[in-house]
Amino acid sequence: MATCLLYRETSSRPSRFYRIELAMNLFSEVSVLREWGVAGRDGQSVINIYGNLREASVAADSHRNRMIKRGYNRDGLASQATAD
Repeated sequence: MATCLLYRETSSRPSRFYRIELAMNLFSEVSVLREWGVAGRDGQSVINIYGNLREASVAADSHRNRMIKRGYNRDGLASQATAD
């Protein structure tokens, strides 16, 4: 499962992306891969390992929901970020 979110602040600034992916690794653990950065450029990434799918899904949902609250969305349309 992969989710890609986009954020566009204004037309003069480049779009940003946030990608979350769940995957099984060779040790029967579930990896949550998160990537983020400016669209069209190399971004940053981090991989977190979880013992089961439930824990990994909860973590991925938490990260996705936090980014949606910050103004990222799936369709990439302009949105207003909320103050946290």
